[in-house]
Amino acid sequence: MGRLADYHAADHISAETDADPYTRPAFSLRNRLRRLMWNLCWLLLYRPSPRPLHVWRAVLLRLFGASLGPDCHFYPASRIWAPWNLVCADHVAVADGVEIYNPSPIQIDTHVILSQGCYLCGASHDYNHPDFPLIAYRMHIEAYAWICARAAVAPGVHVGEGAVLGLGSVALRDLKPWTVYSGNPAAERLPRRKPSPHGAEARLECAETHPGAAQSPLMQPNQSQPDPDPSNHPRDLA
Repeated sequence: MGRLADYHAADHISAETDADPYTRPAFSLRNRLRRLMWNLCWLLLYRPSPRPLHVWRAVLLRLFGASLGPDCHFYPASRIWAPWNLVCADHVAVADGVEIYNPSPIQIDTHVILSQGCYLCGASHDYNHPDFPLIAYRMHIEAYAWICARAAVAPGVHVGEGAVLGLGSVALRDLKPWTVYSGNPAAERLPRRKPSPHGAEARLECAETHPGAAQSPLMQPNQSQPDPDPSNHPRDLA
């Protein structure tokens, strides 16, 4: 893959624990017990919680070591493999069915959206090693990125600021900032409009003067009218 692994099971788990490497645990007993406790918490307290109780689910994640900024919305059917390896800025949205597989730390910046059923895969296996050990990678999803429904991000892939990964797409390589990708493997399709700093200031002033009239921070002032160019509205995003 050409990326530097953050965790390599062969360096941490002794072969003395099991002669067969395919049945040998990939993590320490302490790690497995910690995940058992988290899974029980998820099953009994996180998953059954009503959808609007984002604050409650954030509290549970923080109790297990997650670092979350304010106003993060984790929906009840979302799955986080290891909360202690999750670092989120403010206003992050994680929809139902999202799975964050993070044996190594994953950082998610401000205003990132993870849509229904998308998958952040933080680990793989070293298939050239005789013991087939698990290898995990640090990952970073930068601000204002959008991972659309059923899309997947491969281990170690860096998602640039404002990047969009379309419906059901698979990102095997780093995604450039403010670029729309789709397909399997994901390919660059078109640029995404970057918000204007001056436009953002104007919208903030408008919001303070006329509450409820503000537009999305990702929209420029001229986006309030329909775009006549259909190529600017790809149908494979969701």
